[in-house]
Amino acid sequence: MNDLNNPEMYLNREIAWLHFNTRVLSESFKKELPLLERLKFLAIYVTNLDEFYMIRAAGLKQLLSAGIVTTGNDGQTTLDQLRAIREYVTNEKDVFEQSYNEIIQGLAKENLFISKYSAVSRELQIKADEFFFSNIFPVIVPIAVDATHPFPHLNNLSFALAVKLQDSENGKIKYGMIRIPRVLPRFYKANRNVYIPIESIVKWHVEDIFPGYALIASAPFIVTRNADMNIEEEEADDFMLMMEQGLKLRRKGAFVRLAIKKDADPDIVEFLNSHMQIFQKDIYEYSIPLNLGALWQIVGNKDFLHLTLPPYTPKILPPLNTNESIFATIDKGDILTAHPYESFDSVTSFIQEASKDPKVVSIRMTLYRVEKNSPIVQALINAASDGKQVTAMVELKARFDEENNLHWAKALENAGAHVIYGITGFKVHAKITQVIRQIDDKLKFYMHFGTGNYNASTARIYTDISFFTSRENYAKDSTTFFHILSGFSKNKKLENLSMSPMQIKNRVIMMINSEAEKKNEGHIIAKMNALVDSDVIKALYNASMKGVKIELIIRGICCLRPGAEGVSDNISVKSIVGKYLEHARIFYFKHSSPNLFISSADWMPRNLERRLELMTPIEDKALQKKLFEILQVQLSDNALSWRLGNDGKYIKQSAGEAKEINCQQMLEEYINRIYKTMKKDATSAKADQLAKKLFKES
Repeated sequence: MNDLNNPEMYLNREIAWLHFNTRVLSESFKKELPLLERLKFLAIYVTNLDEFYMIRAAGLKQLLSAGIVTTGNDGQTTLDQLRAIREYVTNEKDVFEQSYNEIIQGLAKENLFISKYSAVSRELQIKADEFFFSNIFPVIVPIAVDATHPFPHLNNLSFALAVKLQDSENGKIKYGMIRIPRVLPRFYKANRNVYIPIESIVKWHVEDIFPGYALIASAPFIVTRNADMNIEEEEADDFMLMMEQGLKLRRKGAFVRLAIKKDADPDIVEFLNSHMQIFQKDIYEYSIPLNLGALWQIVGNKDFLHLTLPPYTPKILPPLNTNESIFATIDKGDILTAHPYESFDSVTSFIQEASKDPKVVSIRMTLYRVEKNSPIVQALINAASDGKQVTAMVELKARFDEENNLHWAKALENAGAHVIYGITGFKVHAKITQVIRQIDDKLKFYMHFGTGNYNASTARIYTDISFFTSRENYAKDSTTFFHILSGFSKNKKLENLSMSPMQIKNRVIMMINSEAEKKNEGHIIAKMNALVDSDVIKALYNASMKGVKIELIIRGICCLRPGAEGVSDNISVKSIVGKYLEHARIFYFKHSSPNLFISSADWMPRNLERRLELMTPIEDKALQKKLFEILQVQLSDNALSWRLGNDGKYIKQSAGEAKEINCQQMLEEYINRIYKTMKKDATSAKADQLAKKLFKES
């Protein structure tokens, strides 16, 4: 009998995540992509790695320092994992630098330059000098470090120039730094096509910043701190105040990484680390500029749009393309939209219309990540100000969005909305809106369920599913869900929807086991961001051993090992990385009724056991077909896909002699086709028919 507890049956979570970021980096090497698109992937790669160190690596270091030797199902200790992370990132550093240099050389051929101060013309140097004295000099912070000037506090991701100076009077060597605040652009745009890294301008003017001292050596550096907040909720009377204090503490978390320019003066490195005390192998030297998450500044240059992919405009398709009330449209039947191919405006309009409709008496919704100028939150504020009952669950623990969420929570409270700040011990990650309308002497309920956030900005680059319905059974469950959020309902379960931590995991395992009973007739397709939960993985292994065909589309972390003889022979795992961030969670269980679901939850312990999530069954046959065909197109993709091997490594799929299928491009083209048909046919009948058939004619 195969031992499903054998550590060899599980892949390490942290290394699996690093493999995902490698797939992101690989996109930057694609010669068929325009150069600024390739540059985008470098920016994403850097931002991803920063967050990984702030949270995952920092957490492992914290466990290690506390003497806790914990292991996951793969059997690796905290020290094993930290060593593996260091080795992986160190080995990949050269690949990252190679990609950057290739792209920069390509951009130079297109007359777009990232050049050091010393490498640009004298004319541009004069412009940079003027910018320095007018914009940089007044806001930078020169810091001397000696017996009377202690080493300063450096916030997480602080970017600075360390300097070694010589006193012009007595020849003594001094050390200090120049902090480069975030209010300054990462690159100074000297003209339409030349960008100068800000630190190279600062370096040129060090002696203006420290008059009376000669510059001996300098090195730009950036520090990473532990940014995970450990909040003791039970001890806090005011959750909002507690979060504000937690955000301040985040800036003071332990140092976990130092990135510095390669070949920096050894005395400067010693000066920095004598104060930071960073483990030597967590000091990374780069021969290219640091802080490259800010490359978006260059990507956004409007003069070089020809170096980006043609923009795609999301479409509003039948039945949402009429001028009738969205509530009247939902009354006619359930609606499912696929973002960003179909416009997120339908979701925004749903909230905005509810805020203005005199028949609406109540709006309830969850807010996890919203943009800074959110039209949705503004609509809620307007509704509350107009006397409607507005309940907003604002998740203040949404990592790295806490400050923005605090701002909106206060604004909603000031407008008279009832704001809930989360559930003790849990994050609320479910995406749900409930609108209640008074129709004569009855209340009518309208719901929106999503796989992604109520954020119009990210909805343009994240693939997600929106589902609108007025089904009475869903209305009852959504009411119960919001009562759980605002009250003290313990152990309350939903009847049609499933909620974690009480229900989703059990229902998923139950449906996996039901497919296992069908043996070779069983079929499971699951699309998600991550698969980590060991109980779910064991259920999938058992189903595979009984002959069930299991096809997994997992963008990021996958701890399941496919292709293990006698255990996971029937399981395939693929990852899709492309222009859009694959974010939707869609689950298909052939013999369940209904057999298609959307969810806010990945199959991870945190989602299934420590968060409030929702899994929504899709009952409408046409919408089931639409979801199933989205899954089929993604399974057939051979342009953006990577296949996970039994060795834990991913192999890029190739079309070979077959027709290349780019699932994201295919969706764009098909939605465009429906839209053009709709424009030609005033009745929209043909477009509606195409929308229902989805890909069958592609």
